[in-house]
Amino acid sequence: MMTELAVAMPLVLAGEQGMFHLPSPEEVRLQPIERAGNEAGWPFSVDDGTLACVWSAGQKVVMFFEGRPHGLDEDEDFEPRGVIVTTDPMQLTLGNMANRALFRDATSVEERLRLVAPFMTMGQKLCDQPAGAHVGHGEL
Repeated sequence: MMTELAVAMPLVLAGEQGMFHLPSPEEVRLQPIERAGNEAGWPFSVDDGTLACVWSAGQKVVMFFEGRPHGLDEDEDFEPRGVIVTTDPMQLTLGNMANRALFRDATSVEERLRLVAPFMTMGQKLCDQPAGAHVGHGEL
């Protein structure tokens, strides 16, 4: 018991979450984003969605979730796809294999990293916001 307390105490004092923490919806930070009409550096295959900061494996992770398709009735089920937004090439490629179609086509991993980097920076600023923050367009 004392060992567990000794390990957990620095995390509690630092306000951080442990490795197996499952975030509640109140902890997630969100910001809707959308492609500007002439934006050439948009890394996603859809024109709008939500940037989110969530806890995963004991650290804050930036993710992008696609927006609800236009024309889809509100009573129809919709499970948005999501991808990890990171500048770590391994996570960017292997961590996003299931939903890689959510990224626009890129000729190389380097190109995808270049396109994703500004959104990673924006996501890190989102992670600095208080838990449960919902940030509007262009606030970061």
